[in-house]
Amino acid sequence: MPTDPHSIDWELRLGFLIHDVSRLRRSAFDRCLKPLNVTRSQWWVLAYLSREDGMTQSQLAEELDLGKVAVGGLIDRLEKSGLVRREADASDRRVNRVFLEPKSKQLITKMRKVSHRMNAQILEGLVDERLESTALTLDQMKRNLLTYLQGSEI
Repeated sequence: MPTDPHSIDWELRLGFLIHDVSRLRRSAFDRCLKPLNVTRSQWWVLAYLSREDGMTQSQLAEELDLGKVAVGGLIDRLEKSGLVRREADASDRRVNRVFLEPKSKQLITKMRKVSHRMNAQILEGLVDERLESTALTLDQMKRNLLTYLQGSEI
């Protein structure tokens, strides 16, 4: 740990900035999705399924870092809206797979457009070089955190 008090202040400030940007981005995203009548959590389920349709509920829970009950509730609401359907796995009837319904494809297209517009506004005035540097820095921080959480020292 650095002994220079300015370094400690900088490290604290960086942590607060990362937290604040993440929180504000979530709030902005929620606001953008409201007219589409979809929550951010529902959007994440649909987004994962759009990349890998037919994921199991357990896979979705793991990817979203949510409990199986919470994911089950999200899927229930999406199913009632006609956006997804559950099907028993062909090889293990105890496992449910979740599939996108045709209706969800139009919604996903709209959500992606909203997301792209929001991201363009968030990144307004930032040059590609700074964005690339920031992404590389955050990626390294993420890898360091994953290593730490897997039990290794940073």
